[in-house]
Amino acid sequence: MHELGIVYHIIDTLEQVAKDNELTHIDSVTMEVGEVSAVIPDYLTDCWAWASGKNELLRGCRMEVEPLPAVTHCDGCGEDYPTVAHGRICPHCGSERTWLVKGNEINIKEISVSE
Repeated sequence: MHELGIVYHIIDTLEQVAKDNELTHIDSVTMEVGEVSAVIPDYLTDCWAWASGKNELLRGCRMEVEPLPAVTHCDGCGEDYPTVAHGRICPHCGSERTWLVKGNEINIKEISVSE
């Protein structure tokens, strides 16, 4: 389960943000998770609930997950299309000259504090 490793990386990042901004507690973190990122949102939030509870800065901190749709671009016709529905083959022209524009990333979108 690589989600736990991702959670530890998020915690490290939040600890640095807290240090840089003199924060003593973070209330929530909103994550953007790409549709083809290989991250399972439920696993991510389960790991978060376990790991954040062991950290004073993050105890009780909620994690919200916003999905990012995967989009592929076709060099053959210049169109973008939904990756999951169509895969590598462009539904507009049938070309295989395609590449993923977005949808495989995982980002911290927002951090909320009440201080």
